Amino acid sequence: MTIKVVRGNPTPEELAAALTVVRARAAATEAEPSGPRPPRDAWSDPSRIATHHLPHPGPTSWGRTYWPS
Repeated sequence: MTIKVVRGNPTPEELAAALTVVRARAAATEAEPSGPRPPRDAWSDPSRIATHHLPHPGPTSWGRTYWPS
């Protein structure tokens, strides 16, 4: 992997910090499994708590824009 400084004059410490972040991200990307993800649990599905639908746009929709309790 080649990294080139295009602008500025970083100190050796700044360059080492930037390189550490880039290498850590590259290692994390390689470690991720590439297979299909497991199905989501029902408790994490946002549609289960959003039982009320938002009003459709229209001339009187401004009066129905509150969230019903």
